[in-house]
Amino acid sequence: MKEVYLILLTVVIAPIIGGLLSGIDRKITARMQNRFGPPILQPFYDLFKLFSKETIVVSNTQILYAFLFLVFNVVALVMFVLKMDLLLILFVLAFAVTALILGAISTNSPYSRIGAHRELISVLAYEPVLIAVIIGIYLVTGSFKVYDAIKYPGFLILDLPFIFIALTYVLTIKLRKSPFDLSTSHHAHQEIVKGITTEFAGPVLGLIELGHWYELVLLLLLIGLFFAKNIAVAIFAMVLCYFLEILIDNISARLTWRIMLKFTWSIALGLALVNLIWVYIKYRVL
Repeated sequence: MKEVYLILLTVVIAPIIGGLLSGIDRKITARMQNRFGPPILQPFYDLFKLFSKETIVVSNTQILYAFLFLVFNVVALVMFVLKMDLLLILFVLAFAVTALILGAISTNSPYSRIGAHRELISVLAYEPVLIAVIIGIYLVTGSFKVYDAIKYPGFLILDLPFIFIALTYVLTIKLRKSPFDLSTSHHAHQEIVKGITTEFAGPVLGLIELGHWYELVLLLLLIGLFFAKNIAVAIFAMVLCYFLEILIDNISARLTWRIMLKFTWSIALGLALVNLIWVYIKYRVL
């Protein structure tokens, strides 16, 4: 019964936190651009407006794929809160982004399909790094479980500093922020308009936005896992990382997919592999 209450609480609280973070993101971005910006609650107003509109789709399968994107993100977050297997959580997240890609491809819009192709390239870029992150946690804790990572007596970042840097690097790709906002962007003036979400509108687009909020909370919790020994330090780390993502988004110009793939596989994945070798020698050899 306790787990049922925890699941219900997660499903209700997570989108509130995600929406507030999105509102804070907009406000900070506006201030950085010398604008006043919308109210912090504006994402909720936008979401309610989307759900109040008529459902218009190019392809009927769009509704299914948007719903699956939301469901898989919710399931992944619930699994994390229940302290389950990190590998399974990563697989569920992969299903979520796959649903979004299929939803975009199901339309005949060139903008939507280009966005879907770029999203697929982004997945190829960050997935190996995320797998390396989870393997690193396993080498240190001896388990893939979130529970064991939380109960680890020390700060994971002390054993996995390079992996943490790699994670923050790919976090920019996962959050679809500059310089890696290739598949979609909150800046409507980019060359592919809204990219992967171009042909989504009304309640269907609302499902996707809601899914993004759950995804955001999950990614920040993954950051906090490296500081799980102290809750206050973990919260500070999550807030600081999110602020840095907003800062990078506002001071960076969008790069091409070739540069993203090259830098991610060379820098982020390279750092992660170096850290994995170091941890393996420390805990498995010595």
